[in-house]
Amino acid sequence: MINPLASPLLADLYEYTMLQSYLEHGMEQTAVFEFFVRKLPPGRNYMVAAGLEQALVFLENLAFSTEELDWLAQRFPPPVIHYLKNFRFTGDVHAMAEGTIFFPNEPILRVTAPMPQAQLVESRLMNLLNFETLIATKAARSVLTAPDKLLVDFGLRRAHGAEAGLLAARASYLAGFTGTATVLAGLLYDIPVFGTMAHSFVQAHDDESLAFEHFARTHPSNTTLLIDTYDTEAAASKVVLLVPKLRAQGIKIKAVRIDSGDLAEHARRVRRILDQGGLQDVTIFASGSLDEYQLHAMLSSGAPIDGFGIGTALDTSSDAPALDCAYKLQEYAGRPRRKRSEGKATWPGRKQVYRNYTSDGQMAGDVLALAEHDTHQGEALIHPIMRAGCRVQAQDTLKAMRQRTLAEYTRLPETLRGLDTGPAYCVVVSSALQELAGEVDRGAL
Repeated sequence: MINPLASPLLADLYEYTMLQSYLEHGMEQTAVFEFFVRKLPPGRNYMVAAGLEQALVFLENLAFSTEELDWLAQRFPPPVIHYLKNFRFTGDVHAMAEGTIFFPNEPILRVTAPMPQAQLVESRLMNLLNFETLIATKAARSVLTAPDKLLVDFGLRRAHGAEAGLLAARASYLAGFTGTATVLAGLLYDIPVFGTMAHSFVQAHDDESLAFEHFARTHPSNTTLLIDTYDTEAAASKVVLLVPKLRAQGIKIKAVRIDSGDLAEHARRVRRILDQGGLQDVTIFASGSLDEYQLHAMLSSGAPIDGFGIGTALDTSSDAPALDCAYKLQEYAGRPRRKRSEGKATWPGRKQVYRNYTSDGQMAGDVLALAEHDTHQGEALIHPIMRAGCRVQAQDTLKAMRQRTLAEYTRLPETLRGLDTGPAYCVVVSSALQELAGEVDRGAL
């Protein structure tokens, strides 16, 4: 049985036609490819690197089953099938740590491997890095907008497929979300899982207060009541009347959730009702087609909301649903290579990114340089991750990656933290890299 998400056939056909051509012409020398983003999506001031762990797992487990080889044998000649029969990734990987903030043209991953291998893995690597980076960057905007609020990924049901929902839960947690409603993400990634109750549970009862009581009895230590099925403020009043009865039995109402209407205004009214009823410790959680812009508007208006469930806009990155990303050849057979296509030119060679900081720890500018013989002041962001197909060291836990991301936010210039487009962050291309590009263009190398 083929696992579609682990299959090497999860690739563009041209990866295989290229592999065949490379093999037929003896082009199996070392190639260097780098993954980078050409430009920021609309409204973005930075990006958050994510997806490296899934990329590494893909490379570590890359192998062909008999069924896959039989299918390929109907389309490619025997030498190709023979090459793939015992295929394993044997290359090196250098990358930025997940959670690192980066900017256009800065590679977040470099693959160094025999050309057929480096080419074959292109599609899936791009697929994984593009998506998780996209979602982590989207999530970061909500985290920076509401840094002290409970933020929960609610997007599985609107995500573009099961894997997208799972990886969105992972990427948003890495970016600083508190947790997710997706249960499997809790098991796979050890992410805190949150959930409330459904409108259908309230509707299935003839009495709303009885629905609240039944739910609270079932979940006595973690009760969040959904109060907007009929009349939000009337339901809040019912909660006030119900709490003394439940408290006498050791049951605590933790929060109420509002999922429709003018969330800010409902929250203000509900807060008054709860406070007047002595329920100052009951928090208010809001959901319902939210994004970072709505969070900003509500919090700026003083809405007394303690947490947010963010779904569709997060898991689809609705305002910027794709990155202009690329995985391009930078060196082959020991010679630097450079694409010069209009609007898509690349910088040749293996590269490093050096980051400089102000005296108070704020990011002050990056240098895009050659990885060798082009050392600059600053923190080197790209590190060896894999050698000869094996990890150099164990990856950090997702919780550690999350802490790294949160620390990165504190070093991001204030002008880049908001939702409005800020001044472009300074990324300087080193003189050595510029000279190399000129030499490649002149055919000197």
